[in-house]
Amino acid sequence: MADRPPRQRRPRSRAARATRSSSPGSGERSSRHGREPWDEEARGRSERQRAAGRGPAQGRRPAPARKERRQRSDLMSRVLVAVPAAVVAIVFIDLGGLAFALFMVALGCICLRELYTMLGRWRPVPLAGFLALAGMVLAARYGGPRQVLLVAVAAIPVLFLMILAKGQSSGATVAVAGTLFGIYWIGLAFAHAELLRQLPHGNAVLIDILVGTFLGDTAAYLGGRMFGRRPLAPAISPNKTVEGLFCGMLIAVLAVFLAGLYQTWLSQGHALLLGLGVAFLGPLGDLFESLVKRDAGTKDTGTLFGAHGGALDRLDAVIFTVVAGYYLWVAVMHS
Repeated sequence: MADRPPRQRRPRSRAARATRSSSPGSGERSSRHGREPWDEEARGRSERQRAAGRGPAQGRRPAPARKERRQRSDLMSRVLVAVPAAVVAIVFIDLGGLAFALFMVALGCICLRELYTMLGRWRPVPLAGFLALAGMVLAARYGGPRQVLLVAVAAIPVLFLMILAKGQSSGATVAVAGTLFGIYWIGLAFAHAELLRQLPHGNAVLIDILVGTFLGDTAAYLGGRMFGRRPLAPAISPNKTVEGLFCGMLIAVLAVFLAGLYQTWLSQGHALLLGLGVAFLGPLGDLFESLVKRDAGTKDTGTLFGAHGGALDRLDAVIFTVVAGYYLWVAVMHS
């Protein structure tokens, strides 16, 4: 016997469908019989997930929990990077003398190399920058501010002679500008660190400045994560917030002020003055480096500290605060 063709269901009129949908229990029947094939597939997949104990609420971690976990991981990695670096810095600051000066030369040359790599299209002359930085730090060690200034001025003709020796005529002006930018931004800062170390109580003041700078930077990061609402400078650094800035400045002042309580030679007023200098200049140094990186089109200056970038990324605020700390401490000694 031949199979009968399937019976065609006669379409109901719009009025009949409306009457059927308004009858009791019709919503359930229409949703059950009118479900599309992909709805059945999704329903079956959801039932299998629930049966396996990993439904939508269990198999996917809520976004706030993932964000909190990522913040804790980032903070822990920051601590793991900062603690060894702080120990090394304190050891060399305590040693002083030529050992500290050579440490400043090595660290400064690393920062210069990262900067010149970022500005590669400007074709700077790294050798001129390295020599100028080493000369300024050693001038600070065996001379003083006058000798540091002499080396900084002499860097211009020396750089010009190096460019002539290379036969670099195209883009020479930009090459000079990029090289001198690194010398005066980074080289002068490391020379001031050496000058500060040689002042009376300079080793302790330098440590106070570093503690205030790094604790302020960490507080700004955490404060921005927890309370950040208003962007500070979205065109330069979109992740920085006004609330984070306030938290960082507050902790920087408190850190230096509390350190002064355990140093009998440092009055509370002078400790407050140093703390304010660190609180105001640290964020400026951070934003300044962010502007340079954004203009160069890069996220990190290097990979010395892994996911936390290079040496210049970690020392951007210190480059400003150590210079301010030197002049503030000189003013305190002559007051």
